[in-house]
Amino acid sequence: MRRIATVIGFAAISLSALADVRTVAMERDENWWGAANFFGTNMPFTAKTDLKIDLRRRNYSNQCASMLISDKGRVIWADAQSEITVKGGEITMDADSPVSVETASEKTLAGAYRHAMRRWFPPSGRAPDSRFFTSPQLNTWIELTYHQNQKDILTYAKSMVEHGIEPGVFMIDDTWQTGYGDWRFDARRFPDPKAMVGELHKMGFKVMLWMCPYVGMDTPAFRRIAWGQNPDDVRGYATRGGFLLDLKPAAPGEGEYDVKDLPKACGWWNGYSAFLDFSHPNANAWFAETLDGLVRDFGVDGFKLDGADLGAYNLGDRRAFDPKATSGSLNNGYCAYALKYPFSEIRNAWRMQQMPVVVRLHDKMHEWGALARIVADMIGAGLIGQPFICPDMVGGGDWVAFIPGSPFEQELFIRSAQIHALCPMMQISASPWRVLDAEHQAIFTDILSLRRKFAPKIAALAERAGKDGEPILRNLEYNYPGMGYAGVIDEFMMGDDLLVAPVIRKGAKERTVVLPPGRWLADDGVEVVGPCKTVVSAPLSRLPHFVLVK
Repeated sequence: MRRIATVIGFAAISLSALADVRTVAMERDENWWGAANFFGTNMPFTAKTDLKIDLRRRNYSNQCASMLISDKGRVIWADAQSEITVKGGEITMDADSPVSVETASEKTLAGAYRHAMRRWFPPSGRAPDSRFFTSPQLNTWIELTYHQNQKDILTYAKSMVEHGIEPGVFMIDDTWQTGYGDWRFDARRFPDPKAMVGELHKMGFKVMLWMCPYVGMDTPAFRRIAWGQNPDDVRGYATRGGFLLDLKPAAPGEGEYDVKDLPKACGWWNGYSAFLDFSHPNANAWFAETLDGLVRDFGVDGFKLDGADLGAYNLGDRRAFDPKATSGSLNNGYCAYALKYPFSEIRNAWRMQQMPVVVRLHDKMHEWGALARIVADMIGAGLIGQPFICPDMVGGGDWVAFIPGSPFEQELFIRSAQIHALCPMMQISASPWRVLDAEHQAIFTDILSLRRKFAPKIAALAERAGKDGEPILRNLEYNYPGMGYAGVIDEFMMGDDLLVAPVIRKGAKERTVVLPPGRWLADDGVEVVGPCKTVVSAPLSRLPHFVLVK
């Protein structure tokens, strides 16, 4: 893991001597973005904003960085986790490292972003595998929930292919395993997992497995790492241990484990578990051994690395092996494993900017309010250095909404699919051929055709983002500075010449579209000259989008 951490360029910072507090007064009509993409609908931050963002203790279930950028070309940055307050026309950043305030030579939003990127998080030169962008990703969560099994997984995959979805990335979600931390296929439900993965490969899929950094305290994995119950199991490990522990009275050799200490059970969304300590060589050795074993023995191609929220890893009454460890460094120790495998996805990311890894938005509920957040949150992610953003699952990741008798809405599902169709990635979990009637299935099939049409362009944008670091999905202000577009958060640009204006209101049959300067060819064949606002017809079968005519 030492090599991986070096690639990221991130070091644990817990140096109170370097603590810094900087307050920056906003200029007139200045707009700001950044910190955490969870606050996309609050962006841009303005003189009217009243908000506190605590990145020391939380990452708000998604990507974050101690960074703010403005459309006047200004940047506020800290290497360490921070508390950010936006109030009364001022921004205060309180960090355990120096806070930098700089102005780009190009005094625009794009100028500020490029300045910060070149200074602190230059592009890696690579993008995730093109299959993440060219084909809809498939995820078994909604259809199988806590009942993942070999038979139904193969049935699901075959059904999707039969309905015209090109094989690409296939994710097997939570409960394929025997237990949390016991990362063996459950033999009762997976009689021959190697054959299952082989069959998925023959269909054309790359296969990912769901993972988390939590270990149930009544599993063989826990007994193996925490107590070294079987000496043969811990041969080659430096010492016993490898979890976050209770704070104890000072012991000889600060930062070392006392074998009498017991790991502390901590809560996460699915129970109480011990947490892997990624500052400890044993945790890294065991986790690497586990993932590599799954690749070697079953042929899987990568992992959906869920969890590791900063809130979960907030040390509090626990301590890590490395006294300098922070929740951010522990998070990064986990997320860095995504760099080892060509097919990986993470959800929480502290400062993992510009890495060639797919980052998924936090689970969206099957609600119109959640639908309205997707575009704004993706814009926010791009502006903190996360171009390879996935908007969660079509229709949301709340499986309860898809069972019989639930308040499922076909209209909402279709409008969600339309957003996915022309954003960086499209991820399907709930089977459209189960939850939609024939009329809506026909619309969904047209949406897949639209995605297929633009897939080469989207893949090219992703490849370019890996090299130049620019966001793939952008606020109009990024491309057209100073024209009053900063507050437009319900439409977006894909690159330089594709504008997408999805419908996010229930029952809407039309919407107003803001078009920047230029000649724009609409999806219905109408040419519109901007800058202007135009009202377009938007029945359920239409996703309004416009291509810049050069």
